[in-house]
Amino acid sequence: MSYNGGGDILLGGLSTFNMQHGFVEALVRGYRSGFLSDTDYHHMTQCDNLEDVKMNLQETDYDTFLNSESSITPAVIEAKALSKLVNEFFYFRANAVEPLSTFMDYISYEYMIENVMLLLRGTLSGRNINELIAQCHPLGMFKESTMRNIPSFEANPRGYADLYETVLVDTPVGPYFQTYLEQSSASISAASEVRNVLEEVQIEILKNSLMKLYLEDFYSFCERLGGETAEVMCGLLRARADRAAINITLNSFGTPLNDATMRDTERKKLYPSIGELYPAGTELLSKADDDVKLGQAVSSFPQYHSIFEKFLNSSPEEFSIDDEFYKREVRMYELAFESQMHFGCVYAYVKLKEQEIRNLVWISECILQRRKDQISNFIPVFSTSAEWRAESTRRGAGH
Repeated sequence: MSYNGGGDILLGGLSTFNMQHGFVEALVRGYRSGFLSDTDYHHMTQCDNLEDVKMNLQETDYDTFLNSESSITPAVIEAKALSKLVNEFFYFRANAVEPLSTFMDYISYEYMIENVMLLLRGTLSGRNINELIAQCHPLGMFKESTMRNIPSFEANPRGYADLYETVLVDTPVGPYFQTYLEQSSASISAASEVRNVLEEVQIEILKNSLMKLYLEDFYSFCERLGGETAEVMCGLLRARADRAAINITLNSFGTPLNDATMRDTERKKLYPSIGELYPAGTELLSKADDDVKLGQAVSSFPQYHSIFEKFLNSSPEEFSIDDEFYKREVRMYELAFESQMHFGCVYAYVKLKEQEIRNLVWISECILQRRKDQISNFIPVFSTSAEWRAESTRRGAGH
């Protein structure tokens, strides 16, 4: 689950970092030039159909990635763009050495957790395994035999023991599952205990628990890396942890997790023990039982105060809290490229490319549904007209 280098991991300084990691960092910074520009987005928003989108993308870094497709849909665009990102990621990974290679493995662990959760959901609902595997994120794939074993266990204690052994042990994220089961069950060695945990705990609670363990472990690893990597990455992961805590609270409203007896126990356990909100803010979040109290809980944190002020004074049609978090994260990921000799730019590249893919899907869906009035509601990457850049420019002009 983690790099066993022992103690602090020396990445090298100004004169030695590039000897081991300079090539991969240079690749990532070079690939940055391939992000869609404001002009590219403008051209796409003027398209009348998806064939026009395909033609416009041929003039960008995406080139002819859709040429083999006879029928273009938003799903096809998403799949092909994601495949391009995955190929780039594995190219970076093939040229990485320790500890950068382990750092990149950590990036993939998030998607492994998502894939296992997808397969577990499908197992409980009886969905076809081939359909489920097709929906799995390509950055989080593991052995196909393991994936196919997940829904193959029998509905008896021995079958659930086999599930634990094949899924929870044999995957790279197995230690997170093991830790969760140890915390949730008196004895994970008993098959009946494993069965009770998987059947009785809601899938979303299980997923949030695993993501909490993952974020805390990744944060600890980045701290050990030290230097600029620790400074950049720990800041990014703290923001991820804060968003997780806020979303867990927000999504619990109207569910059993918002009951008085559950708020301060089960829900509180899901909050990561890192982040700007931890521990004072998460303690306040554990008491919140509606939107107003949630807003009050984060009101003393400037980075979230303005978001929730808009949230509480707007209708769902006017304001998306997810979009506000995406905007904040895009800014942080872009700023990760402003400093040198650290691993954070690799993580930021993957996350910014994911945002670009979301933009492509949004534009494609709006064209398909004839919703040109909504087509500009996306979050461009490295945009010269980004809100935060405009604000910075105005502040700079005022001095």
